[in-house]
Amino acid sequence: MRKVLMSACLLGKRVRYDGGSLAMTAQIVEQWISEGRVISVCPEVEAGMSIPRKPAEIFEGNGDDVLKGEADVIEKNGGRVTRDFLAGASIALDLCNKFNITIAVLAEFSPSCGSSAVYDGSFSGRKVPGMGVTAALLRQHGVQVFNQYEIADADKVIHATEEVTLIIQNDDVS
Repeated sequence: MRKVLMSACLLGKRVRYDGGSLAMTAQIVEQWISEGRVISVCPEVEAGMSIPRKPAEIFEGNGDDVLKGEADVIEKNGGRVTRDFLAGASIALDLCNKFNITIAVLAEFSPSCGSSAVYDGSFSGRKVPGMGVTAALLRQHGVQVFNQYEIADADKVIHATEEVTLIIQNDDVS
């Protein structure tokens, strides 16, 4: 059975910077949990950041830029937390490797987990196209990253890859 890496905040865990969550009530997620598919992660907390913590955004770039050393993750007060975000991304990748995970559902707009857009680093609420640090690292290593608004798409990919695996296994038995 295929495992799915999921942002802990989407599972109702109060791990966000403000101590809150982004709990999802999607039936698909409930099914994944009951099937034992879900591996939960909060990259920032796994890297040792506190709850609550200062808001952070990627300054003048995106996750790919952070991975290349061309941008930083900064806190609202100006503190640099790039190393923490890189450490959290590495932990998430280690989980994917440990559990052979190729699909992740991560929280959109997060400087760690955003998959198509992140805040621009001005702390003004403005979003720009791009990925967070964890999403970028996972994609670089072949993990398909979805956000919470693409949960049905992620479910289709999971079931499509499982069907292909079953067909291959049945052919091997013949």
